[in-house]
Amino acid sequence: MTTALIAEDEPILAAMLAASLQRLWPGLEIVATCPHGVAALSEALARQPDVLFLDIKMPGKTGLEVAEELAEQWPGGRPFPQIVFVTAYDEYAVQAFDNAAADYVLKPVSDERLGRTVQRLRQRLETQPAGGMGAVLAQLRALAGAQPAPAPAERLTLIRAAVGNQVKMIPIADVVYFEALDKYVNVVTADGEALIRTSLKELLPQLDDKVFWQVHRGTIVNAACVLSALKDEAGKLTLNVRHRPEKLRVSPLYAHLFRQM
Repeated sequence: MTTALIAEDEPILAAMLAASLQRLWPGLEIVATCPHGVAALSEALARQPDVLFLDIKMPGKTGLEVAEELAEQWPGGRPFPQIVFVTAYDEYAVQAFDNAAADYVLKPVSDERLGRTVQRLRQRLETQPAGGMGAVLAQLRALAGAQPAPAPAERLTLIRAAVGNQVKMIPIADVVYFEALDKYVNVVTADGEALIRTSLKELLPQLDDKVFWQVHRGTIVNAACVLSALKDEAGKLTLNVRHRPEKLRVSPLYAHLFRQM
């Protein structure tokens, strides 16, 4: 029996989607209904369903974040699930789904549109039993690129960061990488670390994307400081960086940045 998980923060919409799926796909077993992204990630890893219906905008984690973290943590040897994103009005996302690995349905979900999605899912499960993590990751990158660009921000040249009871002035070129820490970002240089009160999401538009690359949801690295990218037996990538002993994990979503030219 094919299994599915629904992640939707509006209980009525979740119940309506479940009822429609039971009507259109009698052989589908819904193993969990999750009210937010954190629960969706936990339940998906525990139950390993064949299909995920993920609301794009949920509290805790968005559907896109859940999909990305699943790709990082999915156990080897188990087919990656088919993914359907549920969205209310994200027209940019809808356009990015054309000829895509992942599918989408619009709220409120109609039986006609959901029926077409069910047909595609069943066909993919029959013809692509090994899942398609690579295709899904490519789709997530397409979605990220399709989002409206943030307003242009002035490029940072100097970081003012807290070190104990002092404020340290750090030239942007001295930063080896940025690391998300709860409500702060850790600024890591060759000779130390310091904290700034911001998020990576707020910081990223202020950085030169030709110099600073996001390599993980919690890490932005200075590309000039990357010495090598190493792949382990499971296919996971880590970076060796100049001046620092630690290795930086690379999310599968950003692994394409380190393919051989």
